Amino acid sequence: MSATIQHFFEPITSTYSYVVTDPATRRCAIVDPVLDYDAAAGRISRASARCILDYVREQGLSVEWLLETHLHADHLSAASWLKGELGGRLAIGSNIAQVQRTFAGLLNLEESFPCDGSQFDHLFEDGELFSIGTLAAQAIHTPGHTPACMTYLVGDMAFVGDTLFMPDYGTARCDFPGGDARQLYRSIQRLFALPGGTRLFMCHDYLAPGRDEHQHETTVALERQANVHVHEGVGEDAFVSMRNERDATLHAPALIWPSIQVNMRGGALPEVEDNGVRYLRIPLDRM
Repeated sequence: MSATIQHFFEPITSTYSYVVTDPATRRCAIVDPVLDYDAAAGRISRASARCILDYVREQGLSVEWLLETHLHADHLSAASWLKGELGGRLAIGSNIAQVQRTFAGLLNLEESFPCDGSQFDHLFEDGELFSIGTLAAQAIHTPGHTPACMTYLVGDMAFVGDTLFMPDYGTARCDFPGGDARQLYRSIQRLFALPGGTRLFMCHDYLAPGRDEHQHETTVALERQANVHVHEGVGEDAFVSMRNERDATLHAPALIWPSIQVNMRGGALPEVEDNGVRYLRIPLDRM
């Protein structure tokens, strides 16, 4: 039996989350869940995550995994909260330690902050096999956007994070610390080597010009044929030049500092300080 996929869309950050279910066992994985954050008010809410929570409970599912495709810089993760409510193992790519070290330095975090990925229950290596119930799955290291980006392949379905967008929008930026356009090109070629019918599920859709409806699914064949940045025939050097020139024109994501601080903790919020309040740091002139 193939997996059942339910998607959830958070419109403020244009983020897609997924619940991937094995119908035979009712075991599931939650991919890239969103914690709502009002930056102006400095307030957290869990409306988006509760939609996932309600779905899992209504369907009688058992959560086996909470999968992060990478350390998101545009939204806060609800994985820690959902794990507390539903159980499951929280996982990300093993290169998360490299990303943690980079941002711990930029944020001047306390020396006691562990930059070893220990905030997560499991760190996937490239090519590692795992399962969701009886569904066979594989973790594929697809760096470039960040050093720790992973694609999760479940049968004929791949959850690609920010590596690729819909064909009319292109590819991920590579200008964050540790990003690398050449690595991204090579990661995309690994995905393009999958069978053409492989279904690709996006983490974001920002609506390309001329398109009015958000979309979350495409295929390897369609990306090979029509991706505006990296379709077949686009060479590595040409892609790197395009990506670097484009990235130089982009603004930093609005929620990069709140997102990084929470997500490098596996979605956990900073510790309460001695006055009973949690704080996020905003470093000046560091991006």
